[in-house]
Amino acid sequence: MSLKEASAYLLPAIETELQRQIARLDEPRTRPFHEMLTYHMGWTGEGAGPEARGKRIRPLLVLLTCAACDSDWRASLPAAAAIELVHNFSLVHDDIQDNSEKRRGRETVWVKWGKPQGINVGDALFVLSTQAILDLVPIHPVEIVIRAAGILHNTCLDLTRGQYLDMSYETRSVLTTDDYWSMVGGKTAALLASCCALGSLLGDGDESTQKAYLDFGHYLGLAFQVQDDLLGIWGDSAVTGKSSESDLVSRKKSLPVLYGLGKNGPFAKRWSEGPVSPKEVSDLAEQLASEGARLYTQETSDQMSDLALQSLRMADPKGQAGDALFELINKLLIREA
Repeated sequence: MSLKEASAYLLPAIETELQRQIARLDEPRTRPFHEMLTYHMGWTGEGAGPEARGKRIRPLLVLLTCAACDSDWRASLPAAAAIELVHNFSLVHDDIQDNSEKRRGRETVWVKWGKPQGINVGDALFVLSTQAILDLVPIHPVEIVIRAAGILHNTCLDLTRGQYLDMSYETRSVLTTDDYWSMVGGKTAALLASCCALGSLLGDGDESTQKAYLDFGHYLGLAFQVQDDLLGIWGDSAVTGKSSESDLVSRKKSLPVLYGLGKNGPFAKRWSEGPVSPKEVSDLAEQLASEGARLYTQETSDQMSDLALQSLRMADPKGQAGDALFELINKLLIREA
């Protein structure tokens, strides 16, 4: 079974579960609040639909990992919903912190309803995620549910650590690649790792299998972020779907930028002089590549991808879900520049 075929029946189940969780707020006095959440999730409002919802990669990972452990994926649906709710809580707050006016082609929640209500929407999504994970109680032994809740809550803490580091790096002039790995390990890799950890735990995988899946998700997250950094400077926005504003203009301290700063050459000199204008991007990106940053970033992405694949092979995923997992990793990590 292909990933497309698996997604055809997993994604509707994910949407139904997410809607069930968010319906906790669907009461007369809080109905407008409920509509704020359904808008952010891509179900209502102008432009609602698949593009506004996003790809739901994280809950898919939970369900596929559970099924690849030879278990019924339905047993992990509340956990899949919890993961997606956490992801969306972080997006709502990120949009406020970054002052981002658009998300998936639509106005962000805070733009439509103001920052105070935007914060409230993010908080609600976070609380709903903790309620969703407790819906595992009728399905799994209590000790397993406690472990699952622990994974989710530790991941939330990692996300906030990563976000703190990302924001604090904006005002730090001296950073190293070690600083980078600390940040993306929390901001990007932690959530993907928890998807696989939850799926294998709820799929009754043994300890070695759970460890292999955890490593798979971790390295998958690192590889994805490094490749995103590469595309943020040298990618074609018409192909990648990323913002047309280069990471150089937004002064994002991505891996290739930190590598270039470490070289202390012409790129570092220009960077130290202040903001980069859009008309400078092409020449500065070429300079950064000439100093070895593009090759270094691509090789690092390849290294993380290889580690992710090795970990997935060690997990020995079973059946059609296992095939879909291998297809998913290729889809995530082979993106054209």
